[in-house]
Amino acid sequence: MAIFSEQPICTLDDIKRFEAELSLEQRLPERSILDVFTAGAERQSERTAITMLMSGAPDEQPRRVSYGDLLGLIRRAANLFSTLGGPRPGVAYMLPSLVETHVTLWGAETAGYAVPINFLLQPDSIAALLKASGATILVALGPHPQLDIWQKAEQLRDQVPGLTLIRVAPPGTPAEEGVVDFGAALMAQPDDHLIFGEPCGGDDVAAYFHTGGTTGTPKLVAHTHRGQLIAAFGGAVLCNMRSHDILTGTLPLFHVAGTIVGGLSGFMAGLELLLMSPGGLRNPAMVEGFWRLVAQYRATLVGGVPTAVGAVLEVPTDGADLSALRAGLTGAALLPPAVGERFREVTGRNLFEIYGMTEASGLVTIDPLAGACGVGSVGWPLPYTHVDVRRLDADGSLGEPCAENEIGVVTVRGDHVSPGYRDRDHEDGVIENGTLNTGDLGYKDAQGRLYMAGRSKDLIIRSGHNIDPVMIENAMSEHPAVALAAAVGVPDAYAGELPVCFIQLRADVDISADDLQEHAQRTIGERPAWPKQIHIVDTIPLTSVGKIYKPSLRCDAAARLVTELVHNQLKLPDAGIDVVAGGARGMRVTVTLQETARASVPAVEKALGAYLFEAKVLAP
Repeated sequence: MAIFSEQPICTLDDIKRFEAELSLEQRLPERSILDVFTAGAERQSERTAITMLMSGAPDEQPRRVSYGDLLGLIRRAANLFSTLGGPRPGVAYMLPSLVETHVTLWGAETAGYAVPINFLLQPDSIAALLKASGATILVALGPHPQLDIWQKAEQLRDQVPGLTLIRVAPPGTPAEEGVVDFGAALMAQPDDHLIFGEPCGGDDVAAYFHTGGTTGTPKLVAHTHRGQLIAAFGGAVLCNMRSHDILTGTLPLFHVAGTIVGGLSGFMAGLELLLMSPGGLRNPAMVEGFWRLVAQYRATLVGGVPTAVGAVLEVPTDGADLSALRAGLTGAALLPPAVGERFREVTGRNLFEIYGMTEASGLVTIDPLAGACGVGSVGWPLPYTHVDVRRLDADGSLGEPCAENEIGVVTVRGDHVSPGYRDRDHEDGVIENGTLNTGDLGYKDAQGRLYMAGRSKDLIIRSGHNIDPVMIENAMSEHPAVALAAAVGVPDAYAGELPVCFIQLRADVDISADDLQEHAQRTIGERPAWPKQIHIVDTIPLTSVGKIYKPSLRCDAAARLVTELVHNQLKLPDAGIDVVAGGARGMRVTVTLQETARASVPAVEKALGAYLFEAKVLAP
């Protein structure tokens, strides 16, 4: 059983003390993911591990699964997957957040390896992931009135030869030929032992998570048991999780944040996970009833991506008793300062940031929940890991560590760093000799806290969803009217960023942005990657060596946004607007008002405060 500290960790000195007291091996004896659930059942068999809400209605009788029952279900699933797939099978799943999703994930990692799939992807992209991962089993949600998961699963059975399809559906659902019923098949397996011998563990691959958008060549990141255990342990320690905690489960279980800090960390600490419907905070009923449910179930820790947190903060608490709540946690995208401030206003508690990457088993740094809350900071590295900010040399290689407050590239070293990608052609210098080059820009303050400052890579992060701009550009370039396409992120008050695309047309061609948008939606496989706007321009800026100069385009897109906001929505048409690259957040916006509009300064500052850029409002 993992050994936690009796003293909560609040500072970097506390982390150093924690590391000095015991070695990682002494603190973390677990060798396999199954060990976590075995220890939980031995320690508190009857305690609730998962509470499953479906509707969130005040009179709902939720499904509750104890630690003892959860261990039994995981053993049953592992036995089932071994029976169907042989030694160390690859088990993919397309499931919303359910008890069965946890059972599938941890059972798959026990018997072989899991391949979590974002079920919002198009079938061709999912088929490419299945083939690249080597998965031979697919667990999918059966026919559903709102979700088309099952329709996709049936298409995939035809596209991926030899795929065994397992359906998660309510009891009594009519059987389908060639389809395994998950519930019935699970109950046919023993729950008190594994029929195939020892569980996978140690440096065995536990899962392959796909990163960002897929373009026909999926990037599958390997997670080992040891890597997930170290990351989850660090998450439990820095989040100060305890067995009496109740954590809201709102993140999808195809994402590392939902599986590691929102799942395995909590189980390691022995807390109760409150699954807030299969759709989490994508479910409007959960958003509308969030504070009532937090009060009703006495949740102590609440979390979500910044966009989701922002959405629930728009819902009145209506006097809900939030006295049990002790902290909020957020990650997957940068937190707008205004959202953190609003969280404190509404709850009287702090909202702490987490920084993670799939290539680091889901977690890199956390602002300790027992600490004072470093506003704008993602905190300190997990125990027993190292995070450095390093200069980039002229040839693009990593150089010396940066000075205090100097912006550089964030790198990570530790046993939770992935051993690499399933396809070694995807390595491209991201992981070398155990060091992960995150591609993210950041800096450290005098206390060693890490602050994020944009990205050296051009990923567009929309509500925590990584979008590869090349996918958009390739799709748009297929149109015969397009000479050049460049996709960038534009700041958005809700999603953090949204994709927009600049188009340079071929000579003597006339086509509308609406026609190009129609083409985008036909050819881009991921709906979140559909450009929010398409801007047709005379020329796209290039560097001296012919590369697209994206900083200029990002500033152009932001300037269009701020112009619309200030000139049209705030009715200040004479305001001057200047947008330049740079600053701690990667972009500086200056709005200069006329003397007669000086009284509008607070309104403009408030409007700009919702965005992830530095903003200054001037008035003579």
